[in-house]
Amino acid sequence: MSRFFVEEPSKVGGVIVLEGQDARHVAGALRMKVGEPLTLCDGVGGDYACTITAVERDRVTAVVDAVTASVAEPSLSVTLYMGFPKGDKWDWIIQKSVELGVTRLVPVVTARSVARVDSKDAAKKQARWQKIAAEAAGQSGRGIVPTVELPLTFKQALSRWQSENTLLCYEGGGAPLGELVSPAETAVSLVIGPEGGFAPEEVESVRDAGGRVATMGPRILRCETAPLAALTVLMERTDNMR
Repeated sequence: MSRFFVEEPSKVGGVIVLEGQDARHVAGALRMKVGEPLTLCDGVGGDYACTITAVERDRVTAVVDAVTASVAEPSLSVTLYMGFPKGDKWDWIIQKSVELGVTRLVPVVTARSVARVDSKDAAKKQARWQKIAAEAAGQSGRGIVPTVELPLTFKQALSRWQSENTLLCYEGGGAPLGELVSPAETAVSLVIGPEGGFAPEEVESVRDAGGRVATMGPRILRCETAPLAALTVLMERTDNMR
């Protein structure tokens, strides 16, 4: 069942109003009626079981019957640092990574990144990326809307990785990814390269910063496949695929 995110928290007996695109989706695409159940979410892990009380074309009103913690959020928080890919691959990676349980997505401009984001267009692009994340979170039943950040340079990202539990996936070899994460792990920074992979000096700089280098086997995965495969491994390893 599709869920919709609301900006303000509520409580049992509270009234929530959906407007604009979400209301049109409920009234038009889903053809929901007064008296039907509707699941809403506050975006920070709270689920609201509601009953629809009024339906108009651009406005849907519902009353909150119960408030529960979301059961869809994984115990592992994953920040995906992705070597910025070209074309619409980043849009697809955002959507599918959110479905798999990622918490935060950060594009990184690496030595071999072909794509670049013009500073004049950055805010507009980020808003669109965030919308993609919100729609994917609603479709997949997430309890939060993962954050999509503005692009970082490799140097900026490296300063973060020095203090994070960083795993860099590298086609040049490393330890098996699943062996680098324990079932009790709570937070991981996953680093994936762009189309051309990482330059050897970038890999070494991550090692020098305390990061660990991982492999996902002998096959070279496309840049849009690698983060999804890695996320699946991490979620399975931490019992978040059950």
